Amino acid sequence: MTGNWIDACAAGDIENEDVIRFDHEGLTFAIYRTKDDLYFATAGLCTHEAVHLSSGLVMGTIIECPKHNGRFDFTSGKAKGAPVCVDLRTFPVKVEDDRVYVQIDV
Repeated sequence: MTGNWIDACAAGDIENEDVIRFDHEGLTFAIYRTKDDLYFATAGLCTHEAVHLSSGLVMGTIIECPKHNGRFDFTSGKAKGAPVCVDLRTFPVKVEDDRVYVQIDV
């Protein structure tokens, strides 16, 4: 994949089993941290009604949208629960020097 690695946040900015919002060049992303300190990034808006996923609930590797409780597996972007049926876009993530970088091809 081509694209720029963008410094999104400090690794410690995200609690274990949580999500934060990251905006870059007019786009919104959601960055997740698992209980095992793995980091993932997806598009930041629910595919059902464009609600910010950063306000949702993280349960294991599932993000639940705060509006209609649709669920996605944030490790793959797969839609996992109605009313969502369109998968989330995912983005590569790396952690270097306690910073989280997301590879974005804008």
